[in-house]
Amino acid sequence: MKFSLQGQFMLLISLLEVGSGFSPTINSLHRNGITIKLYSTNTDSKTGKGSSTSTSTSTDTSSTSTTTTVVRKPKAKPRTGIAQRILDYALTSPLWKLVLVPQARNNIVKTAEANGIPWEKSYQWFMTQEGPWNVNSNKAKFKKKNYDTRLYPEYYKKEFHAYQDGNLSWNAAIEQELASRAVGARNFPTLGADGEDAFRSSFEQAILRLGGNVPPGGIIVDLGCGTGTSTRRLGSLFPKSDKLLGIDLSPYFITVGQTLLELAPRKRMGMEDDAAGEWVTSIERDERIELRVGDAGNIELDDESVDAVNLSLVIHELPIDVTIQVCQEAWRILKPSGQLFISEMDFDSPAYAAQRENAMLFSLLRCTEPYLDDYADGVEEVREVLVQKFQNVKITAATGRHCALVATKGDGSISRDGGQKDVNGVFEDTRFDANGNYAVDDTHLKVWESKED
Repeated sequence: MKFSLQGQFMLLISLLEVGSGFSPTINSLHRNGITIKLYSTNTDSKTGKGSSTSTSTSTDTSSTSTTTTVVRKPKAKPRTGIAQRILDYALTSPLWKLVLVPQARNNIVKTAEANGIPWEKSYQWFMTQEGPWNVNSNKAKFKKKNYDTRLYPEYYKKEFHAYQDGNLSWNAAIEQELASRAVGARNFPTLGADGEDAFRSSFEQAILRLGGNVPPGGIIVDLGCGTGTSTRRLGSLFPKSDKLLGIDLSPYFITVGQTLLELAPRKRMGMEDDAAGEWVTSIERDERIELRVGDAGNIELDDESVDAVNLSLVIHELPIDVTIQVCQEAWRILKPSGQLFISEMDFDSPAYAAQRENAMLFSLLRCTEPYLDDYADGVEEVREVLVQKFQNVKITAATGRHCALVATKGDGSISRDGGQKDVNGVFEDTRFDANGNYAVDDTHLKVWESKED
């Protein structure tokens, strides 16, 4: 029996899709001057709701110390040595890109169409709208508009998501919301085309469970907003907020997002040519929303000027040093008692840990996400920085392989940069139950699947 090159590749992936055998280990976080709360949760894995019990560890040398431990199944260890060097070399080779990158993109498009997400129809509809992406545009101001990529930091000019120009291209911007619907379908396959709504709602509900809140009249900043999907959803989640500012470094994404807000398309109801609707989801105009080009690591806003900062599926696309800079900027612009919301992949989860243990499987993610190893290895450092900066940091499971985090700034009597003595920072982790199991079941499709049978 003969297989095509793609068939051989996918067969190899299938053979390598094995679960890692984990041995429970003791894992606890200890830092000077920080109180650590490690929770064991009684969470319903279907709803994400439940009760929790906690113990705490104080490392303040002025008081009696106790040791608190929690049983956890460990994440995959960072890969080092020759195996990692071989994988890094393979992922940058032209031959590998000819096979792996197109396969990764084809897989997400196939997922979309298999789940009734009208990728091609929606893409063609948008391409006919007035804008710099449309070569037949009648408006002179739209003709031949491109941006000088030399103005962007080097890390941002990497290839992302199978696009050679990364986030600095019209195709990447136009297809972001199409791909996002497909990602949702992969995470919640029983819901098909509506999977993204459940996927994003899982983060939102987790943030609310952690005490996420925006006061009436509050200002929300959505960093790395892309075309504004997360910004629009924040507007619905916190309807009494006064302003939502979406900031993204890509002018392509911001321009597409602004156009979608102006057009306010309806969700396309079906794959047929005469199906009603235009886009993969319905969008309503919201006068509170402003989308602006800007750098999340150097935010042009005053100190203590906003009530909430959001980072939705952003930091796994950044080098760790940039992520830390972004989190410090978020702390700077937040008002006292303001909150930072982070929704992200969780490489402590068994699902992602197992995938990372298998270099071939992980390469399917790495080939389109250049900083994924950096994120997986460095995310604990980011959390430690948050605990040092914020008064309270809480994290919980959102899906079977993603987590949500809420960090609350001090009330104004606290200084993290010296001066007045600070109270202990607190880190509360409810991602795992008392037996070391992740608190939410994983429903994600297998690597080679595009739809649940």
